[in-house]
Amino acid sequence: MGVIIYQYPKCGTCRKALKWLDENKVEYESINIVENPPGEDELHDLIEKSDLPPKKFFNTSGKKYRELNIKDRVNEITKDDIMKLLASDGMLIKRPIVTDGAEVTVGFKEETFQQTWA
Repeated sequence: MGVIIYQYPKCGTCRKALKWLDENKVEYESINIVENPPGEDELHDLIEKSDLPPKKFFNTSGKKYRELNIKDRVNEITKDDIMKLLASDGMLIKRPIVTDGAEVTVGFKEETFQQTWA
């Protein structure tokens, strides 16, 4: 099986990740994170497998993140509330998220992709 990449077509970082996957002949299924954001259970699973704190899954440069003033609340809200927030709007989620069911990467760094997906 290939990998699943949650991405947003207008996102430059996502386009770089897709290009890297194509150039390295990694089979993938692409899911539009805005049209089909991962649900709370799936987010919980992705976060657990990534070994990253839940707050690292927020798109901190996004308009919605600023509008909801999450920066000032992120350290006070529960993990469950973070899952609900993220699942409610794909634009709140840092992208791309790539997973093969065991490994998870968030964002795009060529070095990380090389180590994880090559």
